[in-house]
This record gives sequence, C-alpha cells and structure tokens, in this order.
Amino acid sequence: MAERIIGEASSGRRMFDMRLERSAPDLWPMLDRLYGDHPAYPAMRDALLAEMQKAWKARPAALKELDLKRDLQPDWFQSPEMVGYVFYIDRFAGDLNAVHDKLDYLESLGVTYVHLMPCLKPRPGNNDGGYSVMDYRAVNPAYGTMADLERLASALRERGMTLCVDLVLNHTAKEHDWAKRARKGDPAYRDYYLMFDDDTLPRAYEEHLVEIFPDDAPGSFTYYDDIGKWVWTTFNEHQWDLNWANPQVFLEIARIMMFLVNKGVNVLRLDAVAFMWKRMGTRCQSEPEVHMILRALRAVTRIVAASALHLEEAIVGPAEMLTYFGRGEHDGREGNLAYHNNLMVQFWSALATRDTGLMTHVLRTHFPEHLTNATYATYIRCHDDIGWAVTDEDAGALGFSGYDHRAFLSDFYEGSFPGTFARGALFQVNEETGDKRISGTFASLAGVQKAQELSNPEMLDDAINRILMGNALIASFGGIPLIYMGDEIAMTNDYGYTDDPEHAHDSRWIHRPVMDWASTQSDPDTPAGRVLAGTRHIYARRKAVHAIHGIHPIRVLNAPGRAVFAFQRLAPAGTLLCLFNFSEEWQELSEDWLKANGVVELYDQLSDAPIETRNRRFALPPYGRVWLT
Repeated sequence: MAERIIGEASSGRRMFDMRLERSAPDLWPMLDRLYGDHPAYPAMRDALLAEMQKAWKARPAALKELDLKRDLQPDWFQSPEMVGYVFYIDRFAGDLNAVHDKLDYLESLGVTYVHLMPCLKPRPGNNDGGYSVMDYRAVNPAYGTMADLERLASALRERGMTLCVDLVLNHTAKEHDWAKRARKGDPAYRDYYLMFDDDTLPRAYEEHLVEIFPDDAPGSFTYYDDIGKWVWTTFNEHQWDLNWANPQVFLEIARIMMFLVNKGVNVLRLDAVAFMWKRMGTRCQSEPEVHMILRALRAVTRIVAASALHLEEAIVGPAEMLTYFGRGEHDGREGNLAYHNNLMVQFWSALATRDTGLMTHVLRTHFPEHLTNATYATYIRCHDDIGWAVTDEDAGALGFSGYDHRAFLSDFYEGSFPGTFARGALFQVNEETGDKRISGTFASLAGVQKAQELSNPEMLDDAINRILMGNALIASFGGIPLIYMGDEIAMTNDYGYTDDPEHAHDSRWIHRPVMDWASTQSDPDTPAGRVLAGTRHIYARRKAVHAIHGIHPIRVLNAPGRAVFAFQRLAPAGTLLCLFNFSEEWQELSEDWLKANGVVELYDQLSDAPIETRNRRFALPPYGRVWLT
C-alpha cells in the first residue's frame, strides 16, 4: 500500500514537471521581461513555483482526469459540439442550487458551455452588474457559497458541460481586503493600486485616456479626502485599478486563478484585460505588457489545470482584438477565446441597411481565415450595450461617413429612425464625441416587440426570421456560439428596471429580464415557441456538420447582390458555403456561382434537405439562411 502511494506521488511529480517544462517558455521569459528589474521579483518567482506545485498537488482526481482527456483532444473547444449559454444566476434560476433543476432544459438546447454571469462576491449596492468584486474566493451570498459553485461545476462536468466564470483583472472593488489595507496606509498594499499624491500625473494621463462611463463616472481618477490620494478608477469610483507593474499583483491573481480552476471552473473569462498596463502618452489600452501578462497567466493555468481555458474580454477594433489570441511572438500562446464583437456589430449594421457591403469588407479585410490554437466566442446579443465599432477608415473605404453611419445605427435601434423595426434604448451618450450606445434584447432590436405592438403578423414573421438567421450565422461562423438567456424564447425589453433603484440608472437592465419559464412551454405557433424550436434545430444541425469545426478556415466572399452575406468553411472533406439574406426581398444566386464556390450536391445542411433551383437559379427567401454542400 505504501509503495503504491509513493509511486502515485512520484508519478504526479513527474506529470507536474512535464507540464512545467512544456509551458516554461511562456512563463519565465515573460515574467523576466516584465519584472526582472523589480527588487521583489526573485522572491515572487520562487513563491509562484511553490504555489503551482501546491495547487497541482491539491487538484482533485476528477479534474486531473479531465486534464489528460483534453490534452489528448486539444481542439475540444473548437468542436461543433460546443454551444454556449450565458445567464445571470438570480434572473435565470434564483441561486446556484436552483440551477441544477434547469440543466435538462439547457441540454435540450444542445448547450455544452455554461457561462455564469458575475458570481464572485461583489461589493454591496452599485457594483457594475457584479464586476466590482470584493472577494475573489467567495461567491455572491445571494447565489450561494463556493461549495455550491463547486457542486454545480461537478454536475455540469458529469453532463459534458464546461463552466465559465468571470474573473476581473483590471480592478477590484474598493471594499476588497487589499484596498482596505491600502486605505489604512499599508505601503505594501498601496503598491497594489495606482495612487497619486496630487493630480499632476492623473491630469497628464487623462489627456490621452478614453472615458468608459461618461454619464455615471466621468474621468479616470478619484480623489479620496480620508487618504489624501488620487486613485486610478477607469470604470467607476468603487473600482480601483490594480498596479500590474507590481509582481506581487501577478502572484495574487495567479493564486486566485489556481483556486478557481481547482473548484471546477473550466473557462476563466478575464474581464477588462485591455486596461491592465498604464503608459503615459497612450490610451493605456492593449499595451505590449498586457500580452506578456496574459501569456504568463495562461502558462500558469496550463501547468496546473491543462483542461482550463482563458476567454479574454476585449471589446476593441479588429486588429487590436486579434492580439488577444496572440500575434507575432505570442501567436497561439495567449487567449484561447475572444469575443467576435465585430461580427455582432456588423450583423446589426447589415440588418438596418439591408446591405452587407460593410460587413463583407470588415470581416474579409481585418480577420484571418485561420487562428492558431484559438477560436471566437460568437454572439448576437450579450449582457452589455452595443457600441457601434464602425471605423471612419472602413466607412470611408466604401464611400460614406463613419460618424453619420454610427449616428444612423443608434437612431435606428433606439427606435426613432423612420421605418425602423427596432425598439431599444440609449446608453451612455457622449456629447463630446456623439457616441450613442444601445441597449435592448435580441427580440426587441430584431422587431418582435414592434410587430406585437402593431399586431402585424408579416412584420412578426420577418422579426422571427431575423433572430433565426442570427443564430444560424453565429452557429456556423466558427468558434463557440453564445445564446444569451431568454433570446431563445424571444423575450422582449423589460422596462420595469426603472422601478429598481439599483438598476434605474443603467439602461442595460432593459435586456436583462428575469427568465420567463412559462414561455419555454409555449405553443409552437407563438413567437416564443417558433424561436425556441428554430434555435434547437439550428444547434442540433451545427453538431452534425463537421465543416463547422473551429479549426477549418473561414473565407468571406463577395456575394452577388448587396443583401447577401456569404462565407466558406474550408474543410478537407469538402467546402461548406453559408449564405444569409439580410433583407425582406428574395435574392437570387446562379447555380454556376454556387458551384464555383464549392457547392457540389446542392444540399442544405441546415435544413437537412436538398435545395431546388429554377432555370439554374437559386432563390434565397427573405432573411433566409442556408449551409450548402
């Protein structure tokens, strides 16, 4: 017995040593470059190694088995089997224990990836929707305990589901223990944050910074009388930016990450990563050091928990977003997942204009056909507002004004533009730049709400088809498609948020309604029933089509007709041609064009049926979508 235990311990040490050797080039050189001149670095480096060894030793056997399984199938997260679902725990089920009762429903949707919106313990009161965290090692008491989260992680794992949890990297709540110690004057903890004796440096930095929440939290610094300090607060007064130039901050966050993955978290959604490194004379976003930090953190996770991934949240322009997968020296060595914000923005832009020219230009010009060891998280709606990430350069390349187009989109989706089908709400209007962001549920922005207000069945048909086309788009474009809670049953805007003092100031709560469970049992002829059935069908078909695997290149095409968006999935076994009609009018494509772009069988994998042509022409119906082989 003793010999077996000794043998297992020795085998475990060897496994750790092999994982350390594999990821060492992504860890130590990055830390040396970041912190090599810092006097605290040698001790931090030794402590980090000891913490990784400790976390590996403590890692549960079931999770180590999952590590081995995913090491043998490193492309698991790129599989067509992956379908995501995103929800607020309280608004979806009540608390963590109640989520167990909803897992059958998630399975019925084909879900294999579950993202719990911020669930770590936030500050009381206004907490930026949970992103102002005061304790990374505890769960929001309203949802349960860390033990409850661990039990849910185990239940998901038994069903083949992956658990994603948010980890905010740029800042903590001012009530976090580190911040409390800093406020009391502890010099070690004051160095965890960015504090200034006067406003000279803050004002110099602010010459180049971009305000994130100009309505609620203007500026990027806050003065505190009780400590006589200016503190860097990029997002809100209660969110203190961490000082990532301090190696101790890296060590603290690495410890937290190892703690969470050992509780069964499979995907760490790293929030607000673009802002982590500060440099005078810049926007203090996406600086080179950010990518060194993220690459090193990824190495720590890969050593201790090889089955865990990093989703890096950076809602930025295309060139900047791609760096979070790792570009140049970091290629394939940084984030495994990043949000395809531009796909979402271009979907809404093309719907409003009935013209896919800008969408085709942006996705074809700025995005590679293939990613290394990474893939997209694709979505049409999420918990956040929509910012119109349309650059002046891209608009200018097509002969129109970026400023005017962004203003048009805001008016269209707010619902004030003549002829719009949308019902939305403005969020954070910036009077200086004219930037107007938009809130609203998928269904309300796609036209369901207005069609119901007008009792117009034809408008309702179009709205439902817009929703299903959006799902078919994100299901086939690549990566992990994310369904935001309630979108699968066409839930419309919740205007009751204005009655809640904690939510009334933030229009994003308009698209964070409490889950309508009654609608999941709706008659098949209702909007909820039609969208639910269509959504289930799309994601079931996704799993049956191997060409959708994230490893296969995506090639965006110039389709005949401005209303059609087209791309190929270039799989070795044969090309999949995906077509989407962004208008209320029928669109025709020649059989010759289809065949020239890889179609052999004239078979639609989405409907699982052959397509018909007439006079060698294929007619794509209003808001139609097909995946052709």
